[in-house]
Amino acid sequence: MKLLKFSFAIIMASSLFVSCKKEDPLGPLENIPGLGGDEWVQTGIDKWIYDTLTVPYNIGVKYKWDQGEIDQDKTLVPPAESQIIPVMDAINKVWIRTYVSQAGLPFFKVISPKFFILVGSPAYDRGSIKLGTAEGGRKVVLYDINNFRIKGMPGYNPGVDTPGVIQMFHTIQHEFAHILDQNVRVPLTFSTSSANSYTSDWLNVTPDEAHNEGFITQYSISSRDDDWAEMLATLLVNGKSYFDNYVNSIDPANVTATGTTGAQARQRLRDKEAALVTYFEQAWHIDFYELQSRTRAAINNLLY
Repeated sequence: MKLLKFSFAIIMASSLFVSCKKEDPLGPLENIPGLGGDEWVQTGIDKWIYDTLTVPYNIGVKYKWDQGEIDQDKTLVPPAESQIIPVMDAINKVWIRTYVSQAGLPFFKVISPKFFILVGSPAYDRGSIKLGTAEGGRKVVLYDINNFRIKGMPGYNPGVDTPGVIQMFHTIQHEFAHILDQNVRVPLTFSTSSANSYTSDWLNVTPDEAHNEGFITQYSISSRDDDWAEMLATLLVNGKSYFDNYVNSIDPANVTATGTTGAQARQRLRDKEAALVTYFEQAWHIDFYELQSRTRAAINNLLY
């Protein structure tokens, strides 16, 4: 699984070349944040998280800044506290409730990650924006929380804010797709037709090139695992009409530099869709198209 890693840059002081006597005190370590001496005052946000997410779903949320939870080679900022409840309430409505409604509470409590860490800004790496990670199937980190806006929030503009909302849910669904695959492996037949097209050099493949090769996004051409995760995320978050238009917009007569025809690219995408639907039915007893419909409806309710 390819993790969308993020980190927080630490500026370290220059080393001081001085002698230190044995009796020199090291200072009160208990006062250094993150080493156990700091105590957070419980707020209304914490009570909301406990009542809404922890009690029913065994999910915790960490929004107080803790550099020990993140990599230390990038500059990031903490999330604004005013963003915590709107973001997690939206996640509850779009992701948690839709899966629970389709597969039941026991499924979700067993499979779902148990810990969310929120970061205010996105992370950048090699020209790409990294918006989330899933570690060991139990911890999910979400970035760019401070730019999240939905209907009812101050300054919300559908034309400006909708792409960011879509991308956040895409990130969650992408990471959850990896977790599902870790628990019940996706059949190899999912990627059979695309097996020879994956490349780690995906940043040098344009979205149009990936499209004409039969991949749902530019990132999906990077590996079999991310092809699966991108297919699942795009179909759930963007919906069936978007996918149908995406497939049908490929010119059947087109031929790529690798020799893939438009007709073959269309068939690759349809085969992956069919494999995904079958996987959800056989592995989890979930009607994928119904889950897709519920997810899109929940997102639309947040935006319009």
